Amino acid sequence: MRLDDLMDPLPATVATALLDGEEEQWPARWQALVGVSVELQSLLLTDPGLELVLLTEQIVEQLADGVAASPAHSVELTELTHRVLQTHARACVLAPPDPIRLADWLLRLQLEHPEAPDVSLALYASVLDDEGLAYYRDLAVTRFERLPVIGFGQTGRYDRNRWALLRIMEELAEYTEDVDLQLLVLTRDLSSGWHYLQVATVLQDAGRSAEALEWVERGLRATGGRGAAPRLIDVAIDEYLRMGAPERAIALCHNAFLDHPSLEVYLKLRTLVVHTADWPPLRSALLQHLAADGSPHAVEVYRRVVEVELTRRSSADGELVLDWLEQLRTLQPDAFADYLDHIKLRHIADRQLLDDLTRRGL
Repeated sequence: MRLDDLMDPLPATVATALLDGEEEQWPARWQALVGVSVELQSLLLTDPGLELVLLTEQIVEQLADGVAASPAHSVELTELTHRVLQTHARACVLAPPDPIRLADWLLRLQLEHPEAPDVSLALYASVLDDEGLAYYRDLAVTRFERLPVIGFGQTGRYDRNRWALLRIMEELAEYTEDVDLQLLVLTRDLSSGWHYLQVATVLQDAGRSAEALEWVERGLRATGGRGAAPRLIDVAIDEYLRMGAPERAIALCHNAFLDHPSLEVYLKLRTLVVHTADWPPLRSALLQHLAADGSPHAVEVYRRVVEVELTRRSSADGELVLDWLEQLRTLQPDAFADYLDHIKLRHIADRQLLDDLTRRGL
């Protein structure tokens, strides 16, 4: 049959097949829908043209709406809708429509029909050309920028509109390989430290060090030293070392430890400084900071730091380790005996340490 004879019957067939009916009727209705898809593919060979483009668009919209209305058969219908959308892309290549109109339809399909399949811009690249793609981008960005930013600690509301726009922008950023688009997407959800880390990592990979470091600082302020904070610090260390500024990496770790002490940050700082003359006084200052804090968290970090230094100590550190243990006994008198038993058991083969502990009355 010619296309003119099918402009009304094919959409009518789809509409009838998608009507609610008895489940036992589904196989026949499904075959009718598959038949429409096959007919459209045949028309690519016999009647390519703008009318076929318009007809295929109508049927894609019908099927997309059918996915939402038929949850029991959503998987099959989603796959079929995707197949017909691919037919539409081929029809556009054979008879290119106006690029602005095509871009507008692709956006409306995804925004007004939430169950529509993902649009692959690569399939439409030659038809959209620069004009259509620029229009698609501008309209998508304008709508996406209206979405509220999800702040740290907030639970974002991902309704259908937000999901659709997110999907559109992610595909657009991937297709164009545009870092700024990718950042626009990522910075609309800053609900956790891991989102800040994603932003900083993308900037780092793009060679935009100053911006990456800015987002590290923002992430550290937001997280309060928890969650993704250690990984954020890793990004900053990598960037500062790459820039030939190890002193800035050391300062960042030092400040991070003073603000929110943790063994992870201590170990990063240790790695950066341990082979320099600055390490012994810096280490003492860090432990004194923990002792002066005196909070349960600070004392726990102190305990863990002492265990690390016991394992890695040099002969010059022998008396220092004993001093730290004595200070720990002052900080945590009730739990110190159990902690010391744990230390002795763990280092039972270290006769020098055990003798030194006895000498100090520990």
